Amino acid sequence: MTQRGSATVEFALLVPVVIVVMAMIVEVALAGRLQIEVVSAAREGARVAATTPDPAAALNAASSALGARGADARINVHRPHVMGAEASVTVTLDHHVSIPLLNWVTVPLSATSVMRVEQ
Repeated sequence: MTQRGSATVEFALLVPVVIVVMAMIVEVALAGRLQIEVVSAAREGARVAATTPDPAAALNAASSALGARGADARINVHRPHVMGAEASVTVTLDHHVSIPLLNWVTVPLSATSVMRVEQ
């Protein structure tokens, strides 16, 4: 076997590994971006829960902050009716991995935000 032939074989063996690693890096970046969106939705929901007595308004605010993924999210709003108490919103969303051989993997993403009730 020549030097050129062995380099071709090594390259052919290495290309799939590089593609899988790059796909995993992209998938981690997507999950990180989605986690930031979940945190933002929880904060938005808590902000509305702290200023509005209706928990449904906080639920809608958190859901709309997630856009199209808002329908898939599980949102829990705890809003006491006592001024100064803590209103909390928890948003949970499952991220399904889109790599073809790993599409059965689901990453649960969750965030909780707490703010003091103002009204």
